[in-house]
Amino acid sequence: MASHGDVGAGHEPAAGHGAPHGPDRTPWIVAVGWVTVLVVSVYALRDKPDAVPFIILLLPLLGFAVLCVFGDSIRDQGESNGAAILACCTVGTSFLFGVASVLRLLGLPTGPTGLRFTQPYLGFDWLAAGDFRVPANLLLDNLSAVMVLVVAGVGSLIHIYSVGYMAHDEDKVRYFSYLNLFTFFMLLLVLGGNLPLMFVGWEGVGLCSYLLIGFWFKKKSASDAGKKAFIVNRIGDAGLILGMILAFHRFGTVDLVDLATNAAAMSGEAMGHLGPITALCLLLFLGACGKSAQIPLHVWLPDAMEGPTPVSALIHAATMVTAGVYMVARLAPLFSLSPTAMAVVALVGTATAVLGATIALVQTDIKKVLAYSTVSQLGYMFLACGVGAFGVAIFHLFTHAFFKALLFLGSGSVIHATGGEQDMRKMGGLWRRIPWTFGTFVIGTAAIAGIPFLAGFYSKDAILAGTLAAGKPILFALALAVALLTAFYMTRAVVLTFFGSYRGDPEVAAHVHESPWVMVGPLVVLAIGAIVGGYIDIPDFVAPAFRLEAGGHEAHHAAWLPIVATLAALTGIGIAIYMFLMRTDLPQKIYARTRAIARILEAKYGFDLLYDWIAARVVVEGSDKVLWRGLDVRVIDAAVNGIAAVTAAAARSVRVVQTGLVRAYALVILGGAVALLSYLLWMR
Repeated sequence: MASHGDVGAGHEPAAGHGAPHGPDRTPWIVAVGWVTVLVVSVYALRDKPDAVPFIILLLPLLGFAVLCVFGDSIRDQGESNGAAILACCTVGTSFLFGVASVLRLLGLPTGPTGLRFTQPYLGFDWLAAGDFRVPANLLLDNLSAVMVLVVAGVGSLIHIYSVGYMAHDEDKVRYFSYLNLFTFFMLLLVLGGNLPLMFVGWEGVGLCSYLLIGFWFKKKSASDAGKKAFIVNRIGDAGLILGMILAFHRFGTVDLVDLATNAAAMSGEAMGHLGPITALCLLLFLGACGKSAQIPLHVWLPDAMEGPTPVSALIHAATMVTAGVYMVARLAPLFSLSPTAMAVVALVGTATAVLGATIALVQTDIKKVLAYSTVSQLGYMFLACGVGAFGVAIFHLFTHAFFKALLFLGSGSVIHATGGEQDMRKMGGLWRRIPWTFGTFVIGTAAIAGIPFLAGFYSKDAILAGTLAAGKPILFALALAVALLTAFYMTRAVVLTFFGSYRGDPEVAAHVHESPWVMVGPLVVLAIGAIVGGYIDIPDFVAPAFRLEAGGHEAHHAAWLPIVATLAALTGIGIAIYMFLMRTDLPQKIYARTRAIARILEAKYGFDLLYDWIAARVVVEGSDKVLWRGLDVRVIDAAVNGIAAVTAAAARSVRVVQTGLVRAYALVILGGAVALLSYLLWMR
């Protein structure tokens, strides 16, 4: 069993309870104080409803500030959870205000395209330089409303779950302050009314991911993973910055509503396949590839598992990785102008979906399986964007937030119960010992596999329908194959974790027990979302934000498609059960016969090896041979040292006249006087 000290060193927390240190009134003081803040906020905003989005934003930021300034005062003493309660209250209150804002949004009159939106404005320009203006305004419309509910809603559940999961971590105040800051930046990203404000949230999310992935910084792998995520995302961010510059150059504005309106007005023009619009879209998509882990910038996401499991859930389900999908969907009218850019988005999304699903087949770490599953599902979302089904992409983002957060938190409950174990080969037979975790994990697995009547079935079916309606049969076939693989590797994870006999340490097996209710409760809520989330008509609700007709490609599909999709899911489930539950000797036999393919998958198609080679050979050795030895030593140092050498040689030549003899100096003076006099006489 991992000790309390092990957690600080970078290990997942184990089950167990610390000794209480007596009653602590801090949680009650924090709770009462926050209820007071909530009541005062509601009273103050009763006549200023447009300011509510700012409150949604500022509450998590306020929580972060309080934890930073007064963290020592409310630092946990034994069982004290003051910092945790404060963090949960801030995000939970943001969610409540988010619900209120959405209800108010539904009551607003619709625009010409059926879009309801409000743009709260603080009354000043955040940036101003010549014709370039960035007003301090937010944007709450159909699309951002859905994202606010996802970020704040799922984020609240992850905060609550963290109360139990991180109960015995020594640095809980720092952890919850980072969670609050992460939530603030993600809300700023989805509520920002212009590209620069969105970019601030974009970069803030990247910073917080670095802090949270490397939270257990004493563990080298966690520290390295945080740096890897930060560096890889900077590559994509460079593309996003250039795209923003091109957008302003082409349209004269960076306001999201104006960009969408201007782009929609250009839809009748013959844009061609190559041109400034295509370049603009591809640069923006490069930024999306970094944040949403698409080929070739996907390598950071699996390593993000080094952070605490709730952080993995927050990054993979509700916040960071959805940013790229949201940005592409937000700029749908712009992307729709470039068939080339749309084709690139669809192809990259499909390739990433296949890559993630195939690598997940050979993973033995339960969190790594879910990590590559996230990579694959994000590819699904970009495939939907690439075929013009932007509403369906957001629909899958919405349902994915429920079942992926459920699966990650469920895996955290398993890890918590087994003393920090993450290797599925050392698990088994846990369904009797942790029934609530097992039941909710199965629901999440069924949802992501696309079993009928669960949320994932409807969103995944809509993506397949959109791909087919767009006339992309090859992409449709690949997406269908990914659906089968998804069902297979997720069922494999369930069987290895919960069925058969326990294959781990017998001493650990004796202490396996269900997680506390503060952890199980969020699992149950997310399981309900994974069931009913698919019945919410997200595509038609968000369609007006894209300046497109409601439904689009996803509105029409063949009646046979749900049957085929269901058969693919059931086939994957059946094969996994047969291989890992009924014929447990079969996986090793198949592995022996397909060793070459398995090694390629275990090497993750060589992307990490390629980047390591680029970093070690091209960057490090190139810097050594070209920049240091070639430029610094042979050019810069040679120039500096050469000037010094010439100066020294000249000095040595001149010093011969410095004899120290008076007669020599007198002779020189006399010679100079004669020369000067001769010159003056000659000039006459």
